[in-house]
Amino acid sequence: MSRITLFVDVILPLSVPNLYTYRVPFDWNESIAIGQRVVVQFGRGKLYSALVRRIHETPPQQYAAKYIESILDDTPIVNEKQFALWDWMSSYYMCTIGEVMVAALPGGLRLSSETKLILNQGYKEQLASIELSDKEFLILDALEIREVLTLNEVSDIIEQKTVYPIIKLLIEKGIVIIQEELKEKFKPKIETFIRLAEQLDNEEQLKLIFESLEKKASKQLDVLMAYLKLSDRYSKQPKDVKKKDVLKLVEGAEASIKGLVKKNIFELYECEVGRLTAYETENKVSQLNENQQQVLDSINNQFGNNTSDAATKSETKDVVLLHGVTSSGKTEIYVKLIEQALAEGKQVLYLLPEIALTTQIINRLKKYFGEAVGVYHSKFNENERVEVWNNVLSSKSKVQSLNNEDVSDKTTFNTKLSNFKLIIGARSALFLPFSNLGLVIVDEEHDTSFKQYDPAPRYNARDAAIYLAHIHKTKTLLGSATPSVESYFNAQEGKYGFAEMTKRFGGIQMPEILISDVKEAAKKKMMKSHFSPMLLDHISLALQNKEQVILFQNRRGFAPQLECDTCAWVPQCNNCDVSLTYHKNTNQLRCHYCGYSIKPPNKCGACGDTTIKMKGFGTEKIEEELAIFYPAAKIARMDLDTTRSKFAHQHIIQDFEDGKIDILVGTQMVTKGLDFDNVSMVGILNADSMLNFPDFRAFERSYQLMAQVSGRAGRKNKRGKVIIQTQNPDHSIIQNVWNNDYLSMYTNQLLDRKNFNYPPYYRLIEITIIHKDLDLVNGASKSLADDLKQHFASRILGPEFPLVSRIRNLYHKNILLKIERDASVVQAKKIVSDLIVNFKNQPAFKSIRVQIDVDPM
Repeated sequence: MSRITLFVDVILPLSVPNLYTYRVPFDWNESIAIGQRVVVQFGRGKLYSALVRRIHETPPQQYAAKYIESILDDTPIVNEKQFALWDWMSSYYMCTIGEVMVAALPGGLRLSSETKLILNQGYKEQLASIELSDKEFLILDALEIREVLTLNEVSDIIEQKTVYPIIKLLIEKGIVIIQEELKEKFKPKIETFIRLAEQLDNEEQLKLIFESLEKKASKQLDVLMAYLKLSDRYSKQPKDVKKKDVLKLVEGAEASIKGLVKKNIFELYECEVGRLTAYETENKVSQLNENQQQVLDSINNQFGNNTSDAATKSETKDVVLLHGVTSSGKTEIYVKLIEQALAEGKQVLYLLPEIALTTQIINRLKKYFGEAVGVYHSKFNENERVEVWNNVLSSKSKVQSLNNEDVSDKTTFNTKLSNFKLIIGARSALFLPFSNLGLVIVDEEHDTSFKQYDPAPRYNARDAAIYLAHIHKTKTLLGSATPSVESYFNAQEGKYGFAEMTKRFGGIQMPEILISDVKEAAKKKMMKSHFSPMLLDHISLALQNKEQVILFQNRRGFAPQLECDTCAWVPQCNNCDVSLTYHKNTNQLRCHYCGYSIKPPNKCGACGDTTIKMKGFGTEKIEEELAIFYPAAKIARMDLDTTRSKFAHQHIIQDFEDGKIDILVGTQMVTKGLDFDNVSMVGILNADSMLNFPDFRAFERSYQLMAQVSGRAGRKNKRGKVIIQTQNPDHSIIQNVWNNDYLSMYTNQLLDRKNFNYPPYYRLIEITIIHKDLDLVNGASKSLADDLKQHFASRILGPEFPLVSRIRNLYHKNILLKIERDASVVQAKKIVSDLIVNFKNQPAFKSIRVQIDVDPM
């Protein structure tokens, strides 16, 4: 039999344009598979965990293929459908496949390289001719005993943080060599369980054991009784018992458990257990009202779920947009569609824009689907994310024997992990290894949080989810009370299906919206700090009625800036072109771009005057001032500063639901899909800051934010109220929100975008030139823009500095390309890519960083 030499093309976790080819050792020909992780050497001795993308017999022409070092997985961890999504994202968003891999794989599956120190084989011959310092001798002695040391271990041995100079000397003297090893990040969580020995399933035998222990070993009897209590042995559904739970019930039970194991009464076994919260099913899916049923039937008809007729099937839609006003009962529609998909044995992906939203939606969906619900987002640690990944990849238990020396302690290892069929998560959840996806739901589809801004791939999870569903030959439902202009346009043009819910569930009225003219109130000197009399009166009324209030201010911190009252000097960030925001709880001025912080100055940095005043207000200041007006009220804040810890979102939302908070102050986190029964009043403190933002989507986003936060108001049998504070009550968007008129906003925005060549009539590609040298950025951006204009003419805008032109001491300059809807985007991207390659090949521009953002938000 002839030996076949196999080669593999692998994806490296690096920003390199091409796949790289490696040779497979002959002995591994049978075990190598597409989708496995392999350890490879790339560059100067550095080891990486790469993914096998292709297997073939063709050696590379441009370089000699190195052997792969090892195979990390028995079976593939990435499937072909995932690779298809990665390939599309790499192509569409103009990034490398390695960048997509880094974004897609949880950190626990991306192995980190760890440098280790070993002795050189001929080190003893070198010792005769060289001198070693005391610290070098310590390292040598340790290596002779332990053979391998990590850099951290070397640091501990010589009691010195910086070890590189000493190691460098030892390498030069020929005593040691370095060895790169890959460190596995994920560690399964293993727990020890207790069970009765097999022969004791007989009640007669158990009775004899009781009698024996009662006479001779009362402590062991207590342990046995604790076990039986925890196991619910005599119920319909006995439970598995963890050893640690028995130890909690019976003090000093460790020795007794060992004694019971030796007497063959107990057996110990180890299981991999999930780090994730398990949910129990509480009740069946609720019944829909007539309007909801009609909408569900419409969606199913458009999906082609209710017909087998081929002609009708050809008219079905792969994507349906559900436009339902706030509190119309969209979630119940989702639940019914999820139930249908799960009944067919399919998997479901439910995408949400914010981690805060997952907390409340989990509490609702777990009642219906119990242990089938899995959650995946960035607040989970690496081990938890790998657990969800492995669970979606395969639900099969792997059993192995643990060969302990003591026969009495022999244990069996298996897994006790729930089989997730419904995954709820933020945008990263779409990268999970689904194999049988039956439905994709994108809730709050308009939300900008679905867009990843940095690093690459700069993808929109909504659009990527639609393509993921296309790969799996399944359907996507987009849901929102305020759809994006692009999605609504696609529905009106017939590209998407469309369903609408215009009434709130249970006959609840839409909130009454009141507009407070703060300009007029300020003239009459009626404003109390940042609160109009109308707003304060309605907050007081809500609190008197034991109702809750939400106040929305889309800026965190205490005050946006400090300003000298004499010369108007404002403290600036040293690294970015932005003013510093004052945070009172830490008494710091902080940059929200790079994290730079200083103590507030006691005098002006320009003229030296001491009259420095705070300008503007953020959520922190609102929270403090409310406590002055309403000292008896319980006030909480929900923004980035208060939700950094893992369960912070959950605790704040739960406390608000339980009535432990009277007034919740927040940024846009409070606007997104949260549902509270006792909220009767919502206040929007500064509508003008959103409307005046220099962006073509500013009016659309302002409408969405105000309409969404307004939707939090209203309870059963009582109409909610919304107070909008503005200096321009007659603004068209304010009037649209007041009238709950999405269609007028959409129509006006569509006209503006058609006149000025913006989406949905044009596609956008933003190219950003980045460097620390301002002159080089100016020269490079002009050169690239001139090259682009030769091909795209007036479709190119710029180069122009963005609103914040310097971040972390790097200057940014943007070039915007507008491409007609009916033009070839693929061809345009190829021209752009080729021009950028030529641009970066110029010696003067080699150090320039070029960033591409397709469909910027």
